[in-house]
Amino acid sequence: MQNSEFGDSARIGAMRRCHFSISALLLAAGLAPSVLADWSLTTRGTLYYTSDASLFTASQRLSRDADPTQPALDTRLTGQGSDGVLETMAQVGRTLESSVGTSALDLRGDGYVFFDHADYSNGNVAVQAKHAFPSKTTAMVRFYYNPDLFLGNNLERRSGHFQIAPEQVTSSIGAMHLAQELADELELRLFARYGTRRYNQDYAERNTDFWTIGPHLDWTLLPGVTLGLAYHYEKGLAAGRHQAQYEDDVSYINNFAAADLEFELGEKFVLSFAFDYEHNDWLSHLRGDERNGAYEQIFQGEALLIYQATEALSLHTGIQHGSRKVNLEPVGVAVTNFGLGIKARF
Repeated sequence: MQNSEFGDSARIGAMRRCHFSISALLLAAGLAPSVLADWSLTTRGTLYYTSDASLFTASQRLSRDADPTQPALDTRLTGQGSDGVLETMAQVGRTLESSVGTSALDLRGDGYVFFDHADYSNGNVAVQAKHAFPSKTTAMVRFYYNPDLFLGNNLERRSGHFQIAPEQVTSSIGAMHLAQELADELELRLFARYGTRRYNQDYAERNTDFWTIGPHLDWTLLPGVTLGLAYHYEKGLAAGRHQAQYEDDVSYINNFAAADLEFELGEKFVLSFAFDYEHNDWLSHLRGDERNGAYEQIFQGEALLIYQATEALSLHTGIQHGSRKVNLEPVGVAVTNFGLGIKARF
């Protein structure tokens, strides 16, 4: 699981602020007579260098609380060269304290602006809410929307002429989890999600519906030392499995595992390490489809250092390195990202 200061997953702090307000329903029913409300605004800006602009966005979402499986990305689209990227994030939240627990509701927007490869610039919006009951049980729901993400200029098949055309995808994902504190400093969550990926007309055979399920574990091993683990099983079925004439079925089964370890170094510094692994088994049995008999493996590691200058202001820097390899191809592709940024909370 990645940290909020380095990628899209928003682990440090944001996991506690981005939540669904179940207690608002209780308030409406008059079941929580005593309520204290608090508003917050969090902003973040990070400047990145990436070795491959075509893989950068996917690398930022490869974590247990983001969108690790991503759209299918053909290898011919990678290797587009290095670039600088500016990430901006703004999040508005409201927390409600009442006799039935703590609720929070957040609206968040992220944007990535590429300096040279402007077509890859993209943005997303998410609303997430959570309620923590006095029994140490929590419930959360989230909706995430990422429109018109440019994947590259690819080879389309629908016209029958195999022309080069831009490939874009819009992702809409709903997620939820139910968590229980099993013991002091040990929490288990059951995570599930359902989503759709809708491509532009030239690649409509890739339109995919998918679902995900898996456990998450957060464990404070020692004071100031926290371990996070996750496993996801996901299945996605594409329209192309019923459209044999295009020989392009991106249906898949995905196994995803993640681990992260965080160290609090005194009162000012936090150092964390994360590792993510993904195995995609492509399900296509179409003759002529390059994914027939193929599978893909993805590895990514990261290190992040945070300096908490004040209670409301922090600085962060980090490095990520990832690689992906398809079994039917002789070599894989890799991406390395360096980031430096600032975060403020009001």
